[in-house]
Amino acid sequence: MSQNTLDYLILGPAHPFRGGIAETQHQFAKALQKQGKKVGLLTFTKLYPKLLFPGKTQLSTEEAPEDLSIYRAIHAYHPLQWAEAVRFIHSQDPAVVVFRYYTPFLSFVYHWIGKRLSKKIKKIALVDNWIPHEPRGIDQRLNRLFTKSMDAFTCLSPGVAEQIKTDFKGPLWEGFHPINENLLPRLDQKKAKTKLNWDTETTYVLFFGLIRKYKGLELLIEAFSQKPLFNKNVKLYVAGECYEDSQKYIQLIDSLGLTDRIILDFNYKTKIEIQELFSASDIVAQTYHTATQSGVTPIAYHYQKPLLVSNIDGLRGPILKDQSGVVVEKNNLAIAEGIVSLLEKKQWETCVEQIKKSSSQYRWSSFVTQWNAFVSETKIKSN
Repeated sequence: MSQNTLDYLILGPAHPFRGGIAETQHQFAKALQKQGKKVGLLTFTKLYPKLLFPGKTQLSTEEAPEDLSIYRAIHAYHPLQWAEAVRFIHSQDPAVVVFRYYTPFLSFVYHWIGKRLSKKIKKIALVDNWIPHEPRGIDQRLNRLFTKSMDAFTCLSPGVAEQIKTDFKGPLWEGFHPINENLLPRLDQKKAKTKLNWDTETTYVLFFGLIRKYKGLELLIEAFSQKPLFNKNVKLYVAGECYEDSQKYIQLIDSLGLTDRIILDFNYKTKIEIQELFSASDIVAQTYHTATQSGVTPIAYHYQKPLLVSNIDGLRGPILKDQSGVVVEKNNLAIAEGIVSLLEKKQWETCVEQIKKSSSQYRWSSFVTQWNAFVSETKIKSN
């Protein structure tokens, strides 16, 4: 390679775009750099049209990450500008282009770019979600279109790997979701509660992340009306921007008489707010209806918080393997009983110790070592 050649150019959301995928793009690039790779990040000039984006803003208020080269040259839904993105990629002379794929919406632009890259460039997909949580009839056709321009696929969970196998018969690497190394350190719990104006004698369950229908928040709310939790000094704090009608949750809480026990905070959270919320909480609940993997689980691991998760593929795997929490059925009584069980002192302490023991296996350094070995062995398609 020449002196100016990139080892990897990684396509997908990155600063100034916000969210978990953008943050993991940064972490991924930095981990590769630590192993001596030359890396660039290529992100969007425009990602979603306003009509398709349910949130308040797509852009971050955080400072740009240091020591990363981030370029903006892809308009996700303007085909007349895609040729410029291809020219830019070629100007960077990458050995490998990585396509971060998490929604069929990106299949058109990624496929178009992939088919027009030099035959000398290796094209690797890194997939978060294959079957969307809120699917449409056209999704499988769009996914299959994307497979036609890739040399190999990599992903962040066994469940996603199994889904990809139905549409792609080439090289596939099954990974895991690493713990974000850019999170702020854990605070003393009482100090964190004081910062948030929480009662220091009350136990708090945290539901964190974007609020969407598939995440089953209504099940968790209903659990607080069940007898096992009825007389407990336990509150639920819901933190995350709501991507659906928030009134349905407000009305549900009011109808169950839980307005003094459930706090709704429908705002996107900064790193400082994440630090305070996870440090102050006692456990983290994920009562999802469906999932492929979760970015919330590694955050809970970082802050050493036991988890209560639904008994579904994509959530239960690491919890059962690491003994880092409890797995419950998707009904309000089972959730209530699970919360009470997990908050028992001995159970809670055991889960915390298990999280401490198991966290090292989810390091970014481990992820990129295995990922890079797979990519190095992958051959470029001849066709």
